[in-house]
Amino acid sequence: MKDTVITARRKRIEIITLLVCFIIANLLNVYAIASHDATWAELITSIGYVAVGACALYVMWTVLRLIALAISLIFRKK
Repeated sequence: MKDTVITARRKRIEIITLLVCFIIANLLNVYAIASHDATWAELITSIGYVAVGACALYVMWTVLRLIALAISLIFRKK
């Protein structure tokens, strides 16, 4: 098997991307709490849902990046 190396720069980019997804999911949670006049305690109690939402956003972003990479590779060969 071929060894692969993940650079520190790539790790930093991926962590920042995941952090941005978490912030977006948290902002959506704040919007939902404010629009439904719920108690602000739900900001803490629903952190698990926010984490799952952040992971879902990260997966969707990764799929979009892979599609963009595939398209660029297709057009590069021609």
